[in-house]
Amino acid sequence: MSAPVDHDLNPAAAGGPGGLPDLAQLPEEERDAAWVKHYYAGDDTPQLTVRAVVMGGLLGAAMSVSNLYTTLKLGWAFGVAITACVLSYAIWNGLVAARIAKTNMTLLENNCMQSTASAAGYSTGGTLATAVGALLLISGDEGRLGWFSVGCWVFLTALLGVFLAIPMKRQMINSEQLAFPSGIAAAETLRSLYAKGQESVLKARALIGALTAGVVSALVRSFGYLPEQLPLSFPIFAVRGTTFTGAQLGMWFEPSLLLIAAGMIVGIRVSTWMLLGSLVNYLILAPNAMGLPDWVEEGKHFFGHLETVIGEDGGIAMVRVTRWSLWLGTALLVASGLTSFALGYKTIVRALQGIGQKKEGAAVDPVERLEVPVSWLVMGGVPVTLGLMLLCWLSFGIAPWLGLVSVVLSFVLALVACRATGETDTTPIGAMGKITQFTFALLAPANTTVNLMTAGITAGAAGSSADLLTDLKSGYLLGANPRKQFLAQFSGVFFGVVAVVPAWYVLVPNRAALEAFNSPATSMWFAVAQALSRGIDTIPESARYAIVIGGLVGVVLSLVEGLAPKKLRPFVPSSMGLGLAMVVPFANALSFFLGAVISAVWVRMHKASGERYIVPLASGAVAGESLAAAAYALLAALGFAG
Repeated sequence: MSAPVDHDLNPAAAGGPGGLPDLAQLPEEERDAAWVKHYYAGDDTPQLTVRAVVMGGLLGAAMSVSNLYTTLKLGWAFGVAITACVLSYAIWNGLVAARIAKTNMTLLENNCMQSTASAAGYSTGGTLATAVGALLLISGDEGRLGWFSVGCWVFLTALLGVFLAIPMKRQMINSEQLAFPSGIAAAETLRSLYAKGQESVLKARALIGALTAGVVSALVRSFGYLPEQLPLSFPIFAVRGTTFTGAQLGMWFEPSLLLIAAGMIVGIRVSTWMLLGSLVNYLILAPNAMGLPDWVEEGKHFFGHLETVIGEDGGIAMVRVTRWSLWLGTALLVASGLTSFALGYKTIVRALQGIGQKKEGAAVDPVERLEVPVSWLVMGGVPVTLGLMLLCWLSFGIAPWLGLVSVVLSFVLALVACRATGETDTTPIGAMGKITQFTFALLAPANTTVNLMTAGITAGAAGSSADLLTDLKSGYLLGANPRKQFLAQFSGVFFGVVAVVPAWYVLVPNRAALEAFNSPATSMWFAVAQALSRGIDTIPESARYAIVIGGLVGVVLSLVEGLAPKKLRPFVPSSMGLGLAMVVPFANALSFFLGAVISAVWVRMHKASGERYIVPLASGAVAGESLAAAAYALLAALGFAG
């Protein structure tokens, strides 16, 4: 039995584009043939061209620096795909208008460019500020890693993620028809840019209008004319005689069109459970954990079992709710992801059985010559694995067998990251790293280098895998050749490494410069590594129970969803929504829910216009805010903005 298909997406996102059949509604065994017949653009359409790869590589290289900066500054890496599509289209059309280039890129060339840019900008841009940054805080300037070791680490980790995605594509995209909302948004963006006819013109205008609104919104926030957060400053609850406000708990609304637009694409089911889970976390779990006796840890302050930040007046300025709930959410995400993947074992078995086998007279697989063969995983994954084991041993002093364990864990956790991205458009990279940190705290106690660098491999590989599948979702909807997309993604990694590694040493010349950023992502990795290196006993006892409970809940929910009749599945709580609610800030869950409600109400009130405009509007808002945020981050990195 394959894992369940989520039919709760809004009609515009779930239905087939342009009157094409909705593949999710067909029997699983008929989907590949229907895709080849109705979607595939053919072998002669230009796609993997030199200009597409070079353009994508250059754009992705620039955005890898942007994502490095935003991760250092905000703890957030922006998606690259939609930004690259719009930029590439505008730049190339400008070159044609100026007679520098002869012809415009085709839609599939731009899609191929998108894959290259994403690999360069997302798979490499955010990794350095986490594990490598935390290691710099621990070891100091005297123990800083050299550029060659860092460059090899980023390169091999990104490639590992690219290869690990190979066996997941046919299950999650072809068979399960997971949404991958950013992939849908990127495909819709490209369709609108290349559209002809009145219907397409209307969608294109909607997209451009929303894109403009997204740009304005991001710039207004970046230049300080609109607050980054609007805290809920009123009292929320009282514990042990102390009253806490929403602002102290980290509960606020973030005026971001990007988050709301993502919720419009994700749909009401997952977004609702994200918000409900977040409310349970902040209003029930948090006060209960705070009602326990104070946990004691040197150099930190706790109220009950939750870490707090003390303000200048000596009072509690902030309660770090998600630092406790991270353990519950991570366990739930991992358990549910692995269970759901296990329910789709038939697809994996078919893929593995196909390695190097071609039976004469057997039925022809309609997509076999187009899909990336699993044999490529072996040919690429083995040398990358050996390279990582050797690098871990020579550069970080990590035993080769521990390096091998990190690669195996990378595959397991990449499954979870890809599924989370497919269902919610959120890649829990931090959560994936925490699982590895926890594992290696048992395998190599009190060794922070092992803890950080192995976790960095799994988190980076998981993010790279999810990013590749997001791009493959766009290509799937546009009728692209998945093998050519894979090669474009493979090429993009080279561009990203060449740009982001020098940028790391320019932006962070020493430990003091890193500390000046006060990076939330770096601080989180540093804190967990420090805690785990001293033993599991340093984690609050309640969090240890939460790990067990989260794992059990994840398994049960995934089994119920996978085995329940189709009619009942929409009413089963979303395991991914609940898990992510424990990991992401309250603002994310709130904005996702608002976007999903807007989408659902619109479709209910006027279905025709909802199906026409929801995805273009949401795609434009995501593209606009991503473009503006990336541009501002680049200017800031170059010293032209604050």
